[in-house]
Amino acid sequence: ATQYTCMLLRYLLEPKADNEKVVMKLKKLESSVSTGRKWFRLGNVVHALQATQQSIRATDPVPRICLTLASLNRVIYFICDTVLFVRSTGLVSGVNKEKWRRWAARYYYYSLLLSLVRDLYEVSLQMKQVAHDRAKREKSPSQDPLRYSVADEETEWLQSLLLLLFHSLKRHPPLFLDTVKNFCDILNPLDQLGIYKSNPGIIGLGGLVSSVAGIITVVYPQMKLKTQ
Repeated sequence: ATQYTCMLLRYLLEPKADNEKVVMKLKKLESSVSTGRKWFRLGNVVHALQATQQSIRATDPVPRICLTLASLNRVIYFICDTVLFVRSTGLVSGVNKEKWRRWAARYYYYSLLLSLVRDLYEVSLQMKQVAHDRAKREKSPSQDPLRYSVADEETEWLQSLLLLLFHSLKRHPPLFLDTVKNFCDILNPLDQLGIYKSNPGIIGLGGLVSSVAGIITVVYPQMKLKTQ
């Protein structure tokens, strides 16, 4: 959260010439925190392998496949990230930094993309359940033929879909948090791979939102999306 807050503030303050000293301090703090994060992430390969073992036991085949492949891609990402970190410390030479950085971004992107597919699948299940519950409560509405039009039908269909999506996510806060977190996280590899070019402000904001969502799941474990 500190790293991405610095990135966002730096982006907002850079256009102003009288903020050069503040921008430099933010840049140094961002770099220091980023290095610290890499130290803490050295053990994440083990964690990703444990997540793979857990996802294999999922009863629903869609989350099982998506989460297992996502965890395996995350393992490769952390391996690439560790190689880059060791190279930056000077312990290993002859490592092509740009190539390894691109590999890390690619496997991180694959991991997040698969996690988002799982989230969308869970959202569709929630929407079906909400629609089913609503159909049981409501009587079939009478249609006034004089007021019916194709435009009205399309508008009502879109409104109903958005309302259904809202109620589905409201009904399942862990799913909402996980979807937001993965969507915000994927902005960074999309930019690094050139798939969707962004700017440090958007990446910083996305990283900050993702970090806050992660903090919530740590403080309130019941808000973490469980694997069924």
